[in-house]
Amino acid sequence: MISSKTNLENTYTECYEDELRLLERRRKIDKNLTLETLESTLQCLYAADGNNWDGRGALQQAAIDAQIAAYETFINNWKNEQIKE
Repeated sequence: MISSKTNLENTYTECYEDELRLLERRRKIDKNLTLETLESTLQCLYAADGNNWDGRGALQQAAIDAQIAAYETFINNWKNEQIKE
């Protein structure tokens, strides 16, 4: 039997990696994508995370946490690329 911690960790990891892949693909395809757009989306994700008035399950929370972390990582990496240029 898989422990709930392992299941949460797997959910987080899968969601994080999927979101990063999606963002990388989006950046390659969408030439109009900007850091400002991504930062705006991240702010919406923060708001959604805080709007948990009805409660959400641990798996849903892990997925949201992973999505936020992926956006934060992607944005920071893009900013670091700009600094190096």
